[in-house]
Amino acid sequence: MTALISTAASEFTEIELEFPNLFGGVAINYYRGFTVFGVPIYWYGVLITIGVVLAYFYAMHRTKEFGLNKDRVFDVVFAALIGGFLCARIYYCVFTTLDPNSPINYTFVTTFTGIRDGGLAIYGGIIGAFLVGFAACRIRKVNFFAMCDLASLGFLIGQTIGRWGNFVNQEAYGSVTDPDWIFGMTGDIISKEVEAGALVHPCFLYESVWCLVGFVFLHFYSKKLRSFDGEVALLYIGWYGLGRAFIEGLRTDSLMLGSVRISQIVAAVSFAAAIILLIVFKIVTEKKNIPLYVNSEACKELAEKDIAAEEAAKAKKAAKLAAKEKSAPSILAGDAEDIKLEADGADDSEGSDSEDNADGGYGEDINPNGEDAVKSESAAEEPLKDGEEEDSKESEE
Repeated sequence: MTALISTAASEFTEIELEFPNLFGGVAINYYRGFTVFGVPIYWYGVLITIGVVLAYFYAMHRTKEFGLNKDRVFDVVFAALIGGFLCARIYYCVFTTLDPNSPINYTFVTTFTGIRDGGLAIYGGIIGAFLVGFAACRIRKVNFFAMCDLASLGFLIGQTIGRWGNFVNQEAYGSVTDPDWIFGMTGDIISKEVEAGALVHPCFLYESVWCLVGFVFLHFYSKKLRSFDGEVALLYIGWYGLGRAFIEGLRTDSLMLGSVRISQIVAAVSFAAAIILLIVFKIVTEKKNIPLYVNSEACKELAEKDIAAEEAAKAKKAAKLAAKEKSAPSILAGDAEDIKLEADGADDSEGSDSEDNADGGYGEDINPNGEDAVKSESAAEEPLKDGEEEDSKESEE
C-alpha cells in the first residue's frame, strides 16, 4: 500500500479542494488517481465503474418484479452499456467541435484515441443506451418498456455515484456564488480558472443529490404505484430533465451551440415531453385496461419457454457427461478387473486340488486298485475278541 501511494505521488500532483463555509470550513487534500504497474488510473473512472456495477446488481435483483429474465437482461445491459459509452463520447466530441469558442477540434480518430483526456456527455450516453438497448431487446425478445423502467433506476444509481468523479477532477462546477453560500467551494484547479478567492457552485453535488432523491422516490414508486410499462422511465426523464435544466444554467463549461446551452435545451424538452407522454399513456392504459407486462400472458409464456429450455439444456449436459464417463476408460475399473481375474485363478486352483483329493491324490502310496479299501472292509467284518468286547462295554458304561 505504501508503494502504491508513493507511486501515486510521483504520477499525480496533490491538490486541495475547500468548502470554507461548510461545518466551519472543510479542506480535502488528495490525488486525482493512482498507478497500477505504471499505468495511471483516475478516480473519475473508478467512480463511474463503481456506479455501473452497483446499478447492474440492483437491476439483476429486481428483474423478476418486472417480468424479465436475468440472462436476457444481461445481454441487453451489456450491449446498451457499450452503445451508451460510445454515444456519450461521440455526443461530447461533436458538440465540442461545433462550438466556435472551443479550442479543441476532434476528428474521427481523436474522438476515440483521446478518450483518456476526458470528455463524456451524459445525454449522449442516455440516448445511445436507449437506442442500442431497443435493438438488443428486439433480438433477445425482452419487453422494451419494462426494460426501460428497470434501466432508469440503474441510471440514477450510476449518475449519483459517477458525479463525484467531477468532484475529484474539480470540474463541472458552476458560476461564482455568494461568499457566504454554505456549499460554495474553491480548489487548486478551480482557482486557476476563476478570480482569486471566489467561491463557485458545486454543480456536481447538486446533481448527485438530485439523482439520489429521484432514485429513492422511483424505487418505492415502482414497487407499489407503477401502472404501465414505461412509466418509471418517463418519470426518470422528467425528473432528471427538470433538475438538469436548472443546474445546467449554473455551469460554466456547458456544451454550446452558438449562444445556446445544448444540454439545457435537451433537458427542458425532455421534461415537457415526459409529462405529456405520462398523461397520454396513463389515460390509454386505464381506458383499455392494459396490464403490466409482468402480469401478461406473453410474460408467462416466455417464462415457461425459458424454464423448458433451461431444463432441456441441463438434461443434455447430464446425458453428455454420462456418455463421456461411460466411454472413458477408468483406472479403478482396470484394477477391479485384475482383482477379478486373480480371484478366478485362485478358484480354479482350489477346484483342481479338490478334484485331486476326491481321486485320492493326497498320497502317492495309495493303491490305485483299491487294496486299502478292501482291507478296511474285511477288518470291519471281523468279530471282536472277548477282551475287546468287554473294553467296549466298559467304555460305553
